[in-house]
Amino acid sequence: MAIFLFLPGIGQAKDDPTAGLTKADRAAIRKVIEAQLSALQHDDGALAFSYSSPFIQEKFGTPENFLRMVKTAFPPIYRPRDTQFRELDVSADSPVQQVFFIGPDGEPVLGLYLMEKQPDGSWKINGCKLAKAPDIST
Repeated sequence: MAIFLFLPGIGQAKDDPTAGLTKADRAAIRKVIEAQLSALQHDDGALAFSYSSPFIQEKFGTPENFLRMVKTAFPPIYRPRDTQFRELDVSADSPVQQVFFIGPDGEPVLGLYLMEKQPDGSWKINGCKLAKAPDIST
């Protein structure tokens, strides 16, 4: 989503750290992640890769490398049993969308998607980190 790199620790600023994000930004962030997840479900590496930031694209080089990495390192994202969007936070001035997954093994994980606004105003995924999560599915 691209997805996957290192993510600085998530921290909360005073008041509402997401106050600078518009409703349109919030919707666009969710749409990009949903679109990448859908592309992964269809094994469309080129489309999934297209939702990655330039940094992620440079790191993995090709859609094939990116898809191979997701398949091996991120099975809960590649083939989730369930996906639920949670809070949108801000870390180091970048939005971080929390997405709860039930992986193919039934284990709950929390995906932390670091988002990056592009010069054209669109949003791209600039990394994702998985953390163990309690099963709080609803």
